[in-house]
Amino acid sequence: MLVTKIDQLVDLARAQKSPTLEFAATKLDLPIKAVEAIASMLERGNVVEIRYPVNILEKPYLVFRGLPPEPAPKQEGERGKVILTYSFKADRVPATVQVSDTGREKYYTISLVELSQPTRIFLDEIKEELLRSVPAEQSDVSDVEKLAKIKSDFSRKIEKYLETYHLGPETSELLTGMLLHIMFGLGELDMLTQDDSLEEIAVINSKQPIGIYHRKFGWLKTNMYMPDEDAIFNYSSQIARRVGRQIAVLTPILDARLETGDRVNATLAPISAHGNTITIRKFAKDPWTVINLITDQSHTMTTEMAGMLWQAIHYEMNVLVAGGTASGKTSALNALLAFIPPNQRILTIEDTRELVLPSFQWNWIPMLTRNSNAEGLGEVSMLDLMVSALRMRPDRIVLGEMRRQKEAEVLFEAMHTGHSVYSTLHADTSNQVIRRLTNPPIDMPPSEIEALHLVIVQYRDRRRNLRRTLEICEMTSGAGNDELSANIIYRWRPRTDTFEKVGEPTKYYKELNLHTGMTKDEIVSDIKNRAMILSWMLKNKMYSLEAVGKVMSIYYADPKSVIELARGNLGIRKP
Repeated sequence: MLVTKIDQLVDLARAQKSPTLEFAATKLDLPIKAVEAIASMLERGNVVEIRYPVNILEKPYLVFRGLPPEPAPKQEGERGKVILTYSFKADRVPATVQVSDTGREKYYTISLVELSQPTRIFLDEIKEELLRSVPAEQSDVSDVEKLAKIKSDFSRKIEKYLETYHLGPETSELLTGMLLHIMFGLGELDMLTQDDSLEEIAVINSKQPIGIYHRKFGWLKTNMYMPDEDAIFNYSSQIARRVGRQIAVLTPILDARLETGDRVNATLAPISAHGNTITIRKFAKDPWTVINLITDQSHTMTTEMAGMLWQAIHYEMNVLVAGGTASGKTSALNALLAFIPPNQRILTIEDTRELVLPSFQWNWIPMLTRNSNAEGLGEVSMLDLMVSALRMRPDRIVLGEMRRQKEAEVLFEAMHTGHSVYSTLHADTSNQVIRRLTNPPIDMPPSEIEALHLVIVQYRDRRRNLRRTLEICEMTSGAGNDELSANIIYRWRPRTDTFEKVGEPTKYYKELNLHTGMTKDEIVSDIKNRAMILSWMLKNKMYSLEAVGKVMSIYYADPKSVIELARGNLGIRKP
């Protein structure tokens, strides 16, 4: 437990009979004004009282009033053997995590800095004081980027405010972070949202422990609970207000995005029969790049496969990324978009913002859909944005997910009119991609789908918690041009966890030859060069989005120089 000057002041008032402010200041090594300010806050919480004698020769003194009774701590069962321990900080608030295994199941235990009752009361009073100084338009701002700036500015304001209490840098830093979580976030839930090892956070109801999906261990119970159903509803309402939406009896389902980029779904009882829920899918602070995908640890695809996809993106082929839920579709698509040359105009269309491009792709316009308000007005659909995007002279159009026929019609029409198009689709295999595209609700004619050059199928092995590129294939038509088939080029073998080249691309070579003039041998040689560059980037640990973007930027300006750097395993000189 952290012992603060606040605790020391309360202990002094309890132990001494009517200690003067001057005596307390000397004992605690604080200015008298700071002691008086701390005591004033505690007085509001009925912990101590400052008495000012009528006789001006007598000095002000403190009287201890008492502390309210605290509930008994929850008794936790045996958590088993600790198999992983790590620490992190969320807005300066430290946390330690232990993952333990009982043999039957695993648990996620997060330990936060424990505050005493007097310090918690002081913190509550400070919060009320600060809330009065936050303008209403700032507390419920709907612009997530603007909210992040307001949060940063208010952090400095809190720091300056706490300086008057002379609590010391460690305490002030900790209380600043906690106040930010309370006033601009989701309280202690914010600690989970800033653990980079988590992919999903699930509030099931107030009686069940909060669940998390750990990158390494999958679904785990935590030692955290929500206080009650009202607290879940209040957090949901807070999220809704900040994105210009609402969640209520008439609109009991919310889809939104936090200022961190995390996706949020919330539901209210009785729609969710056991209670109110919140599900947060965390947005990667450092998005995965193609270099992350080819590491030995992730082993999602080989450098040769990535080299071919780089070539396809470079020469404006249309690519669809398919896969099941949480198979890595969006991560793969985001990694591939970094291959787009910097002199091209890119429009991305999503329900919630997930795609992130490197800064060298300066001509990028991210567009988001919007739900209708309570009166049923103001909706902006994906179809609306796609039609609008075609009027903005895009070179590349990226649709977050293809779901409906109208969206598919506009998307394939864009392919036929010379735009390079990318999207994702829920399908587990290349043959399932064909069935989904040619049957309701998408129901596109095979002649339209031929405009699609490559399909990448992502797969998640739930038993081993692996994500792999299951297939890379091209769409080919039969003799009558009314039947589609998948010519599989690369396939993952789950038994050996290896990738094989199982077929030769035919349509791919023809399209590239038609648009670039390259022969088959030149295309294959170009793929090898790109694979060599990616291997060189991996050796030199160029994992970040900006590092990949820098290499791409140099490559498109002078490809020979990058090939020579990779061949000689040389570093890029800093300007």
